[in-house]
Amino acid sequence: MRREDRRQAIMDILVKTRVVDLEDLASRFAVSKMTIHRDLDDLEQAGLLRKVRGGATVEAGTQFESDFRIRAMQNGEGKERMSRAVVDLIEPGMSVLVNDGSMAAHLAGVLLEKAPLTVITNNAAVIDRLKDVARVSLIALGGVYNAKFNGFFGVVTEQSLSRLRADIALISVPAVDGLRAFHMDDAVVRSKRAMMDAAAQSVLIVNHQRFGRSALHVLADLAEFSAIITDDAPPPEDCAAIRRAGLRLTIAKEQA
Repeated sequence: MRREDRRQAIMDILVKTRVVDLEDLASRFAVSKMTIHRDLDDLEQAGLLRKVRGGATVEAGTQFESDFRIRAMQNGEGKERMSRAVVDLIEPGMSVLVNDGSMAAHLAGVLLEKAPLTVITNNAAVIDRLKDVARVSLIALGGVYNAKFNGFFGVVTEQSLSRLRADIALISVPAVDGLRAFHMDDAVVRSKRAMMDAAAQSVLIVNHQRFGRSALHVLADLAEFSAIITDDAPPPEDCAAIRRAGLRLTIAKEQA
């Protein structure tokens, strides 16, 4: 097997299992552990995974988030349910800020049900999905393109947002710990904060598996969001803390 094919196969396994074992990979591909080490090193350097003792993972860490392409292939049903819950908060004629994130394909699709809308976004997947759609006025935020997050960030993005005012901002995060939301990348944090500042209200969208985790940068206190939407019940202690704080938590269940 060619090196490129082996590395793609490793990523295919990680999409399904989220964690791989060094010795298992060496056995599976009939190569030395040192060869697998080099493969994992190069994939880590490309930002596709993070190495852990005895293997690698695409699970987020305090300073690592997996590549957009990996996240886009995970938890499709949960993302669809959360998107449906989000669209219940949108009314025709609204201006909606959509941040970076792997829910883009699902979210952009359901937003069409509430057209006419103005959609403002730095998310390349949302831009691509909505650029030719009638009854959607699309404002694409400029900036420096980041392939890992499939979006645009930096001073240009932030300055553009400072001159806009929207009805609602849809904000996703990879980590919630206690009553705070976190992200591991400072440029992404700044763009999300600029969106929150540019909106009359902000909604937090977070996978239930991301509760009880932190990352390098604090994005916001949960009290700054008018609603928190997740795909399944977070750990009981997190649910209790959110409800004690009087915050609105929506668990997006499957339709009966």
